[in-house]
Amino acid sequence: MPFSPDLVEELNVLARYNLTTTQEGIKVHKTADPAMVDTIKRMYEKGLLSQADGGYLTDLGREAAEHAQIALTILASSAHH
Repeated sequence: MPFSPDLVEELNVLARYNLTTTQEGIKVHKTADPAMVDTIKRMYEKGLLSQADGGYLTDLGREAAEHAQIALTILASSAHH
């Protein structure tokens, strides 16, 4: 099953989180790009984020972000070989 555009956007959001701290979140304002607002809302509904407008990663969200960032690192480094 290939990544849908929605899943790619969610992966991009997960890649933005700083995993060295639990004190940094993301806030998406209502004036933000509607696609980003929708992405954050979907992630909240999936239990990945603490609030519908972003917030902090939940435990499940942190696990997903760790996996997404590891995959991104592997894929990006493989491109240089």
